[in-house]
Amino acid sequence: MTDMQALIVDAIDAPFRLTLMPKPVPGVGQVRVRVRASGLNPLDGKIRAGQAAHARQPLPAVLGMDLAGTVDAVGPDAGEWRVGDEVYALATGIGGVQGSLAEYAVVDARLLAKKPETLNMHEAAVLPLVLITAWEGLVDRAHVGLGHKVLIQGGAGGVGHVAVQLAVAYGAEVYATGSARHRAIIESLGATFIDYQQQTVEEYVAQYTAGEGFDIVYDTVGGQTLDASFRAAKVYQGHVVSCLGWGQHSLATLSFRGATYSGVFTLLPLLTGKGCEHHGQILAEAAWLIDAGKLKPIMDGRRFDLQTANAAYDLLISGAQGRLAIEI
Repeated sequence: MTDMQALIVDAIDAPFRLTLMPKPVPGVGQVRVRVRASGLNPLDGKIRAGQAAHARQPLPAVLGMDLAGTVDAVGPDAGEWRVGDEVYALATGIGGVQGSLAEYAVVDARLLAKKPETLNMHEAAVLPLVLITAWEGLVDRAHVGLGHKVLIQGGAGGVGHVAVQLAVAYGAEVYATGSARHRAIIESLGATFIDYQQQTVEEYVAQYTAGEGFDIVYDTVGGQTLDASFRAAKVYQGHVVSCLGWGQHSLATLSFRGATYSGVFTLLPLLTGKGCEHHGQILAEAAWLIDAGKLKPIMDGRRFDLQTANAAYDLLISGAQGRLAIEI
């Protein structure tokens, strides 16, 4: 067979259209993956809505950044990958590259990692983007470790629920903000819940750090929450990380505390070709934590396929109760 099924979005806010298109052929340093599941992220919805110029994915396009599947063909100089290897990756749907809402996708081999053995394809497909984003902030930038007091802003969200588990796994004392309906989820992940609607920053900093502030604050929300994160950082030693620090913010609060800041832009390797190996390494190392039972995705539970993808994206926008994937 030389053709495959794929979903195409023809224009901004257009519905997905199921069509046949040529099966891609792997080039130098690439492998072809038989996609079994495509993870959904809010960014996918923004690309479809024409609200994500930074992703550089012009329409019409096949969307889908995250995937899990099986290596189907290996191009020249593609490393040690073999046909039949089960893999997961953040590798497609960005910078004009065909996305994972298709039966097959060609992937830069450096971005791939072996799928965690304890996860099925559906579960593995929802992790790469949020997992790499959480890891780059906590491990690469903030060097999270034993004894750190860590605050995750938005602890029940996509990046947030992974960041909480990652910080716990690294031995930190973890706190996470959310609304009252998120309390059970956050506490089940091993963090102390903070209701940001009921307490001011100064109140929870006083209660949980004796007014000193948190060693690490990871903002996964952006906007005013990033400004609040500056006020929650520890004097001299505090480090604030954000994956949504794209607005206009005053650094005065952070500077007067002698604290530091790092930004995370997870798409950079896909857009520049630099740092691809590190993405693969992150996913490989995280697979050990997953298989050890220290990290897992919170799933919505509803199932979708190529025929029902429009409904999945509607649910993504209206508010899913966990991570979503489309089975292929």
